[in-house]
Amino acid sequence: MVLKRSVTVLVILSCLCAAWLREGLPMGSSPQAGNITLPPGFRIAVYAGDVPGARSMALGPKGTLFVGSRGEGKVYAIIDRNGDYIADEVITVARGLNMPNGVAFLQNALYVAEVHRVLRYDAIESRLSDPPPPVIVNDSFPKDRHHGWKFIRFGPDGLLYVPVGAPCNICESEDARYASIMRMKPDGKGLEIFSRGVRNTVGFDWHPVTKELWFTDNGRDWMGDDRPPDELNHAPRKGLHFGYPYCHGTGISDPEFGEDKSCKAYTPPALELGPHVASLGMRFYRGDMFPAAYRNQIFIAEHGSWNRTAPVGYRITLARLEGNRAVKYEVFAEGWLQDGLVYGRPVDIQEMPDGSLLVSDDRSGAIYRISYQK
Repeated sequence: MVLKRSVTVLVILSCLCAAWLREGLPMGSSPQAGNITLPPGFRIAVYAGDVPGARSMALGPKGTLFVGSRGEGKVYAIIDRNGDYIADEVITVARGLNMPNGVAFLQNALYVAEVHRVLRYDAIESRLSDPPPPVIVNDSFPKDRHHGWKFIRFGPDGLLYVPVGAPCNICESEDARYASIMRMKPDGKGLEIFSRGVRNTVGFDWHPVTKELWFTDNGRDWMGDDRPPDELNHAPRKGLHFGYPYCHGTGISDPEFGEDKSCKAYTPPALELGPHVASLGMRFYRGDMFPAAYRNQIFIAEHGSWNRTAPVGYRITLARLEGNRAVKYEVFAEGWLQDGLVYGRPVDIQEMPDGSLLVSDDRSGAIYRISYQK
């Protein structure tokens, strides 16, 4: 791997200390669902409260919720036996893995993404208390831990989409896999690059009608509190380049790598999101529980800033679409950040069969359920 890196000297420690001072409840404290504000008619409650480091989620065909983690190295299975949408048991089905952030399901198999490989656990819903040994699907991904955690999901084409984040804040690499979204067959064969110029996506979904890919992307650091924005991107076809590391947002040239580049040469974001909000999991809403105005709209989990003077994010936002065009960005659920103190960090969103939404929170180790009732 050959990288051209920024040589800017960064005073990271002081920013990290400031972030720690802003933390609210201790890690793993009881989640405070009562502090979250939502539009009229919506309610939020704790679905499961003992899921340390809860990250990406996937639902098995028998109703088991599988949840990845990052620093914990575990994958959890959450069981709701009586259908009351309150978890009855949390089972650790895998441990000792290398940042197993991403989980996805195909037929009866659970796919788990580590930093450099994708594993498959066959028929796992029938063996939660005695999980099968994993099958290695593909172990050819880079081993860099910087932006190495992966979100994975199967697309309408039956292929597994696997991003490879940039191994840095801002850099140029001769290895085309970095800063890309890749895809492969369920057996790990046919690995190819689908999109380039993607700094670090940790959430994507396909439009329910057009079947086209949309994804969030985290903007670079150290360009100031308000630049660049995070992005919501639209990739209707293979082969598009979304600008990293040369351009950010809509026409912001990178001060280190964009001097001789035209931002018009790259695909602009469908929507600019807040700066440093750390937009992660996103889902199109397909259900019938919420009012009709939410159908085919995008919910986004914003994990929250770590190095901004005034913290932002720590919320669920909504990207409004008209047809296949993003037109508006608004707050849907907030309260995990109060008076500058952090009480939770949303990571991923999962729609349930009844149309409610689950939200994972890796700070409080919880899964919340958002429902609607007139």
